[in-house]
Amino acid sequence: MSWDVVYELVRKIPRGKVLTYGALAKAVRLPGGARTAGHAMAATPKGQAIPWHRVVGAGGRLLIREPYASLQKKLLASEGATITETRVDMKTCAWTPSGLKRKSKPAKQKPSARRKT
Repeated sequence: MSWDVVYELVRKIPRGKVLTYGALAKAVRLPGGARTAGHAMAATPKGQAIPWHRVVGAGGRLLIREPYASLQKKLLASEGATITETRVDMKTCAWTPSGLKRKSKPAKQKPSARRKT
């Protein structure tokens, strides 16, 4: 299987922004979801300017092991991403590809007032 469609989308992630493995899988319709996206990112070819460090786990977790974990953290910080220990602040750094809409939580409705009869 060719991962070109995955790498094409990863190249579009702006500096200082991140995309989760799950969102990446959903955007390019990868069978197997986030796990398959992880396999694709693990196979990222060198020298092709693919910003692999901008793909993170759910909730902004940095999942890559050392020595690449430190490199990922350093690269994201150099781009202005807010990182606390091993998490990227998803409120300020999450990126949604065009065509994918963020799920919004439905507004809570007040229970209707009951009439006394």
